[in-house]
Amino acid sequence: MIDILNLALPYFGLIFIGFACGKFKHLPEVGLEWMNFFLLYVSLPALFFRILAKTPFEELSNLPFVVATTLSTALAFALALFGAKLIGRLSTREAAMAGLSGGYGNIGYMGPGLALAMLGGKAAVPVALVFCFDSVFLFSIIPLMMVLTDGERRPLLPTIALILRHILLHPLIVASYCGALVAALHIQPPVAIDSMLQFLQSAAAPVALFALGVTVALRPFDRVPWEVPGMIAVKLVIHPLIAFGLLMLLGPFPAGWAATALLLASLPPALNVFVIARQYDTWVEAASASVLLGTFVSVVTLTSAMWLIKTGAVTFP
Repeated sequence: MIDILNLALPYFGLIFIGFACGKFKHLPEVGLEWMNFFLLYVSLPALFFRILAKTPFEELSNLPFVVATTLSTALAFALALFGAKLIGRLSTREAAMAGLSGGYGNIGYMGPGLALAMLGGKAAVPVALVFCFDSVFLFSIIPLMMVLTDGERRPLLPTIALILRHILLHPLIVASYCGALVAALHIQPPVAIDSMLQFLQSAAAPVALFALGVTVALRPFDRVPWEVPGMIAVKLVIHPLIAFGLLMLLGPFPAGWAATALLLASLPPALNVFVIARQYDTWVEAASASVLLGTFVSVVTLTSAMWLIKTGAVTFP
């Protein structure tokens, strides 16, 4: 358990550092705009691109595994969205962000590091598959819903064109299909370019975690919107259970692959939920609360899931 805590706690610690800096050093919030731009358009695309480009393309074709993991994410997203819409009475636009917090785990920042450290090299390919297809699904559905709910009336064909442009030109989608294309064509980027991308990739997690802590400190919430605990419960409890059920139903899969998928499903709401909420100026305060509180709660739930996997208490056929 100490080893597991040593793997997980540094991620939580960076948020606390950002929170402390935001509380005790009163700098204008406007600087966060550049940090968020750097994350969404520079550092995160480098991370997405390198993970996919380094994965052998022929290993990205395990269709039953892709269906099991992506469907579990889609079901968690839908459950959170409709719960927020019908029970929480949020607008469709806000409910879409709530759905994102219930379905999208921190697979970019925490996922690869935790999975590879815990399960070894056998986790690399399933991490890449989950990373790719979860990202393509979620970063397609969110721009689609944002365009459809922005309140503007448009003719049908221009609306479809706008939706496709939002999806296909989203920086994380562009990085994903470019990385997959590089893997398919076995292209080796020049060493200097690859080193630069690695620098940018390495900056994604600490910058995002720090920025999240600062933002929460500068914009504290007096109360937690009541729908937020429900979204956290969907992400940390229901999503792993759905993933486990689908892995059992559509398997068998190699034990390392199934364990990786279950670990990734157990991750807290992604920092990208907060970044995307700020991008669309929708559900921002609740998104920061969801990510922050979800991360805190996952100190218990995620480490418990890691312990169950590591000790063999959860097994796959």
